[in-house]
Amino acid sequence: GWMGLDNGAESTKMIQEELSECKTVVWNGPMGVFEFDKFAAGTFAIADTLAEITPGGAITIVGGGDSVAAVEKAGLAEKMSHISTGGGASLELLEGKVLPGVAALDEAEVVKA
Repeated sequence: GWMGLDNGAESTKMIQEELSECKTVVWNGPMGVFEFDKFAAGTFAIADTLAEITPGGAITIVGGGDSVAAVEKAGLAEKMSHISTGGGASLELLEGKVLPGVAALDEAEVVKA
């Protein structure tokens, strides 16, 4: 069968229009197989849109190693509000789950130097 490897131009445009209205965007997972130039257009177009809305006050959060690699490859990583390579952990945090590393810090004894 067929496999989708990137957004089509019309889908990308619709997504960009919706994103332009957002005040907060959490992006986890690239739109296509951006590692291949032929399938990177959708991912890079969305990254461009996020880079454009961030200076206007939108909070843009990119989570996950592949998404971070995509915005870095597009040269737009510095234009996002927040970046985390921990995609799964980022989503769990948003769900309100307790992350073991954070819990360990909460339980740690405060040491004064």
